[in-house]
Amino acid sequence: MAIPIAYNLRNLVVRRTTSIMTAIGIASSVAILVASLALVQGLGTVFANTAHPLQMLVLHQGVTAEIGSRVSTEAFSIVSAYPGIAADRRGRALASQELVNVANLPSTSNPRGMNVTVRGLGSTGIEMRRVRLVQGRWFQPGHREVVVGASVTTRYPSARIGQRIRFGKGDWEVVGVMDGGESVVNSEIWADIRQIAGDYNRFDNSSSVLIRAADAHALEALAHAIEDDRRLNATAVTERTYYESQTASGAPLEMLGILVAIIMAIGSAFATANTMYAAVASRAREIGTLRTLGFSPGHILVSFLAESVLLSAAAGLLGCVVALPLNWVTTGVGSFASFSEITFRFHVGTTALFSGLAFAMVLGTLGGLVPARAAAKKDILAALRET
Repeated sequence: MAIPIAYNLRNLVVRRTTSIMTAIGIASSVAILVASLALVQGLGTVFANTAHPLQMLVLHQGVTAEIGSRVSTEAFSIVSAYPGIAADRRGRALASQELVNVANLPSTSNPRGMNVTVRGLGSTGIEMRRVRLVQGRWFQPGHREVVVGASVTTRYPSARIGQRIRFGKGDWEVVGVMDGGESVVNSEIWADIRQIAGDYNRFDNSSSVLIRAADAHALEALAHAIEDDRRLNATAVTERTYYESQTASGAPLEMLGILVAIIMAIGSAFATANTMYAAVASRAREIGTLRTLGFSPGHILVSFLAESVLLSAAAGLLGCVVALPLNWVTTGVGSFASFSEITFRFHVGTTALFSGLAFAMVLGTLGGLVPARAAAKKDILAALRET
């Protein structure tokens, strides 16, 4: 018969001061770990929501990001005429020539300014994305007007309807606010591609061509056709693959968070071990009594180890609860691919929560194993003599 779990719970309550201090240390480590995982999950969600399963980006060969790519206008004409490209309601090919650059705007958190992606495109490019206008109107071709993402207008005071922002060769009037849900669209500024091309002297080329295939088979065929066509000197990558690769923007922050969590975890493991060693020392007579009642050394080891894991599990739950409010926190991170800020919301999902709980229970096991073995090895008579 195993030692009842109520025995361990009672002892944790009796030693509540040391139990609480140990739990706080473990909970802090868990909260940091969960926050790091939530950051990357939130960033990944933004990129996943941006990608369309049948859309593909055409970039200059050897280039991995739009910001450094150059695709000629001639190449756009060739690509948009390929068979297999889906058509809109008017029968036009869903192919969008786009020009990407950055604008530096003062933000609420950084008055010196942060880079924001500026995308020049036409009506077809707007149609190809899941986006809706929530304020104002769309920019008019031939005018120095922009429509900004919902996150941009929130984080950058100068990017609000009726105001003017400065980039390229002059000022641009903000005429609308768009919402793309949890996607990269909310972190971008859109304008007429011809006006953007004029400001950056890019009349004969763009950054990329966005195309939509008619179906999954056509998508694969288009990719091969584009890469095999020597006239283009281009590479084709699906939107899903392109944005998945950009999730790496949050990797340094994730690694930093995990490193801090591990460093704190080492201290928490030692704190757990000290707590359990103190429990073993103060309960020597109890251990002797349990052995006299017929409980084996294995029962003693399992009981003390379970007590350590229970304490850590409770601390892990506390850490997860502390991290949960991050679900309502929106922040931004610089992207190494676009050299601009991407706004996203932390996502504390089941994966992050289960990882935090597992992390806490591993700490409890590591911190409680050696003291539990020490308790199991105590001689019955020696234990009964201790005061």
